[in-house]
Amino acid sequence: MSDPNQTVAFQGLPGAYSHMAATRLFPAMDVLPCAAFDDAFAAVREGKALYAVLPIENSVAGRVADIHHLMPDSGLHIIGEYFLKVNHHLLAPEGAKIEDIRIVRSHVHALGQCRRFIKAHGLKAIVHADTAGAAAELAERKAPGEAAIASELAGRIYGLSSLHANIEDENHNTTRFLIMAREAVQPREDVAAVTTFVFRVRNVPAALYKALGGFATNGINMTKLESYQVAGTFVAARFYADVEGRPDQPALARALDELRHFTHELLILGVYPAHPYRFAARQSLTPE
Repeated sequence: MSDPNQTVAFQGLPGAYSHMAATRLFPAMDVLPCAAFDDAFAAVREGKALYAVLPIENSVAGRVADIHHLMPDSGLHIIGEYFLKVNHHLLAPEGAKIEDIRIVRSHVHALGQCRRFIKAHGLKAIVHADTAGAAAELAERKAPGEAAIASELAGRIYGLSSLHANIEDENHNTTRFLIMAREAVQPREDVAAVTTFVFRVRNVPAALYKALGGFATNGINMTKLESYQVAGTFVAARFYADVEGRPDQPALARALDELRHFTHELLILGVYPAHPYRFAARQSLTPE
């Protein structure tokens, strides 16, 4: 049995991109694969793992389904973030040649992210539950003429050859992961921080406009704002937001106080160090 205090949970099979993120973040720790996102949350909550590393969004596919719904009720805190460059590989059994491949299986997002490659090679794309699962199944079946799109790590784990590396359409294909823990952290004062929270505004005209006004007047940079339906209704939405700064800083404290006047729910999910990728990406987008 692994030591829970030296274990990090992730959703998916070994070789998933979440597995890659977990091992890069915590190379000395054991990993705990979980069948579903809520299982990964539960593993941390129940003391089976110290952390969970979970995807929140991708630069091509957008937000990861279910995570926004699960986080507010998970009882866990965001203590960090990590950005993983996604490099898809066309994997096949040993001895296979790319000209022999006719069918490729993978997660729907991975297939979508490799659309140009798939079309150029005349492949039939079949959706699988996940990338690593497609690789594991291919290694077991060894079906001639079939391949999987997955990570290089999946290829190593399941003994598959990489017929072609970096087949994703977009070079910027990056997934952002969140590190979840039972206890909140307080980032050092000398590092830039991100605050993530969810809120619901009152169901009145211009409520969202008024609620966000405090962030503008206090000079707070909001880097993410998304809405999603709650309780099966189409008239009430919960909003998920990331802002730069920490709640104990006067400007953000004032903005959050103003937000509270227009909401009937405000839950801070975490205050954590900003990953350096944020600043590198911002610099690349700044015109000279």
